[in-house]
Formats: sequence, C-alpha cells, structure tokens
Amino acid sequence: MRIFLRAFLFAATALLIGCSPPPVPDVTYFRLPPAAALPHADKPLSLLPIEIDTFSASGVYSETALIYATAPNVGALRTYHYQLWSDPPTHALQTRLVNALRASGIAALVTDRLPASTQALRVHGTIRRFERVKDGDTIHVEVSLEMRVEQDQGEPIIEQEYAAQVVTTDASMAATVAAFGAALDEVFVKFYGDLAGLTGDSHAH
Repeated sequence: MRIFLRAFLFAATALLIGCSPPPVPDVTYFRLPPAAALPHADKPLSLLPIEIDTFSASGVYSETALIYATAPNVGALRTYHYQLWSDPPTHALQTRLVNALRASGIAALVTDRLPASTQALRVHGTIRRFERVKDGDTIHVEVSLEMRVEQDQGEPIIEQEYAAQVVTTDASMAATVAAFGAALDEVFVKFYGDLAGLTGDSHAH
C-alpha cells in the first residue's frame, strides 16, 4: 500500500509540474543609443531661439511598447509585451532633437519650453512610423516623422515628412534598437539641413 501511495504521489507531482504554466519573461526596457553629431555651425545660424515640442503620435505609436510588423507593407501592426522603451518615443525623440540641435550650435538657445510670448522658431514633430519589420530573412526598422516649423505660431515655414529605413545587423532586439538610432540620425540630418537653410533667411532674424 505504501509503495502504491508513493507511486501515486510521484505521478501526481510530475503531472502538476508538467502542467504548470511557463515562467513569465522579464520585462526589458530599451534606451535609444546616443545620437550622431549633426554638422556644427561656427556661429549661430538663427538669432531666434528654437523650441522643440514633445512629439505627437496616434494609436500604438504613442505607447512605450516596441512595435513590429511580420512583413513589409502589411496593414497589421503588433506590439511586444515584454520589450518596452524606457521613455515613450514622443518624449525620447524630443529630448534627442533638443540635445542634437544644442550641440550643433544652430542657435544660442534650443529648449523644450518657452513662454508663448517669446519670439522663436517652434518645431512640432509627429511620429508617422516607428516600427521593426521582418522582411524575408532580414529585419529592418522604418522611421517616418512629419516635421513642422513655425515662427511665432504662424504659418508653417517647414512642413515635410522625413523617412529612413535601416537594416539590422542581426535578429536581436539590441540590433533593432541600434537600427532605430541610426534611422533617427538619418532623419535628423535631413531635417537639420532644411532648418539650417531656413535660418539663413529673413525668417530667422
């Protein structure tokens, strides 16, 4: 009887272990890599300060979860449950652009907040695409930002979409995050070129 009872308990324990749910993976938070330096101006190109608003985004692009598509040009997007940005992209991109423009010397003051009464160039960014895409045997990221620049909240003097696509070095999430940083660098260089050209005319004086 004891042998039978031990065998029964052993079998029941093994069954419970086999039926236990898999462990929940740890949540991982990712930071964007440091931004590449923009071209440096020997002297400020704008006499007006530059204000960078928090970027706007709709739907899943406003969340902290990394977004992915299982194939190019598909209508369905998905979000990772355990791979998140440490800072929402809407705020992370604002901080990244503020720091990059400050370091470039394009203006004496580049900030994320100014009084509404202050004359300034005001930059508004909208995230249109910010996702990881599986493309056959490769993975790439797609970044598309709509950038709008106004002087004193008037008519836009820049209103354009800037996009970049970067292939990852491997399938890891770390490589994906690095590719996001490289794509943002491409986008910001293009935007900087237009902004630097703009600040040479009468709008910036």
